[in-house]
Amino acid sequence: MLMTYLPVLIIVGFVFALSVTVLFVNSIVSPKNPFKEKLSPWECGMEPIGNASAGHFRIHFFIIAILFIVFDVETLFLFPWAVVLKNLGAFAFVEMFIFMAILVIGLIYAWKKGALEWV
Repeated sequence: MLMTYLPVLIIVGFVFALSVTVLFVNSIVSPKNPFKEKLSPWECGMEPIGNASAGHFRIHFFIIAILFIVFDVETLFLFPWAVVLKNLGAFAFVEMFIFMAILVIGLIYAWKKGALEWV
């Protein structure tokens, strides 16, 4: 039984070794020039000025990013479903359309609320 997982274990080991190697090589060859501006915090391309708790600030960029991640992760459910669609039958077919309808309703709601407006 363990032999069936051997290719997966080999790939996991290869990926782990490759990631450790890449991080090690990066730490050796990357330029190191820390200075004040480089180490200062930046938020969405704008320099933070003042105290964050002193006033209101727009979180619009974060809303768009969260919406992107939610819809991106949700669409990942479509790939395994599409692979085994013939084995699942009509019930799973209808179920996926219900799932996609919920996603479309969420997208329309976000659009109507103005969450997708960049400016």
